[in-house]
Amino acid sequence: MSNLAQIKVGEMARIKTIETDSGMKRRLWDLGMTKGTLIEVVQASPSGDPVAYRVRGTIIAIRNCDAAKIQVVAKGVEMDD
Repeated sequence: MSNLAQIKVGEMARIKTIETDSGMKRRLWDLGMTKGTLIEVVQASPSGDPVAYRVRGTIIAIRNCDAAKIQVVAKGVEMDD
C-alpha cells in the first residue's frame, strides 16, 4: 500500500483510507473521494505541488501534504476490509 502523493502522472489507484483531520476528510468525501473510488493522477503543477487528480469524472487539485494522508492501492489490486 502507498499514499496518493507517491502515485505518478498517468497512473490510477483506488482509495483505501483517508487519514487526516475530520474537516479535510469531510471535504474530500464531499468531492467523492470515498473508500474504493478510482482516482487518476492527471497532471502535476510546474513546481510539483499541487497535483491534479481525476475523481468520478471531475478534476481536482490536492496539495502533496494532503495527498500523503490518503492511502491507496494500485488499480486491480484487491483491498482488505
